[in-house]
Amino acid sequence: MIYEGALILGGVVLGGLAMAAWASRRVQKAQQNISEELARYRRSQMFGNIGVWDWSIKNDALYWSDEIYGMFGHEPGAVTPTYQFFIDSVHPDDKARVQAAEDACLANLSAHDIVYRVVWSDGTIKWLHETGDVLFDERGEAVRFTGILRDVTASKLQQDEILHLAHYDGLTGLANRELFRTRLEDAMRRADRHKTMVALVFLDLNRFKPVNDTYGHAAGDKLLAAVAKKLTKAVRRADSVARYGGDEFVVVLEDLKTAEEAHWVVDKLRAVFKDDFIIDGRRLSIGVSTGISLYPQDAQDADKLIHIADMAMYEEKTGEADSASALR
Repeated sequence: MIYEGALILGGVVLGGLAMAAWASRRVQKAQQNISEELARYRRSQMFGNIGVWDWSIKNDALYWSDEIYGMFGHEPGAVTPTYQFFIDSVHPDDKARVQAAEDACLANLSAHDIVYRVVWSDGTIKWLHETGDVLFDERGEAVRFTGILRDVTASKLQQDEILHLAHYDGLTGLANRELFRTRLEDAMRRADRHKTMVALVFLDLNRFKPVNDTYGHAAGDKLLAAVAKKLTKAVRRADSVARYGGDEFVVVLEDLKTAEEAHWVVDKLRAVFKDDFIIDGRRLSIGVSTGISLYPQDAQDADKLIHIADMAMYEEKTGEADSASALR
């Protein structure tokens, strides 16, 4: 307690100088605690790849914490953050989406929560997750836009890798059966809108089993990868090649005007197998059986299209086997 200009602390009476020294130490201790708390806060931001931003809208004064400079590929203070500098750094494909999200928040229509890419001056691309809120004045005008920015590049790349593994064949890099089905149905919907045709081509390799039996599965895998690469080069950019399973492949041909266009592409696919494949220095000769179905002429849904093309391929394969047997 304080008594006539003195401080009684723990039963000891402190005079003016002693009281001032005690107060100074208390202030220093409080400042030290605040500094340590701020340091812990800054470390948590740094380790969590989190930064704070504050945009004063009317005078375009944008504050970035040190962490955000790094998210844009700069040292703290190396550039002057402005809204234009920010938006110029956003990936061109994401820019309109970012501005639409900002406009919605500034109009008090929705909270600000968006993931987008930024492009560094050296071409590096980073994924950022931004959340924020707007402060409005008494007239309802937006005056400040503040929020948090997180670098989510690592988690985004991990998600993309998981998604890729779920939709692509690990051996050939082609779309797997699930993604093929999605692409086929998407192609059918586009064909309805554009009044065009879709061709579904099934391909089954001939004489592939002897390669596995003679040279082992490693050689067989390399052969499948080589086939996938050549098939992809044989089709048009609008078309899609997928591995259906084992030594079976499927191709979705889009934007066709006539059935002759489909057969022309199939001829190119069959030509892939005229030359031997060179695998581990060995010349391997394999063939292919094909089957085609057309949308909307042959069927109106994906299951029937798949069935028709599969059966056509099977019939061709059976016929080739019968011919080979008759020649023995």
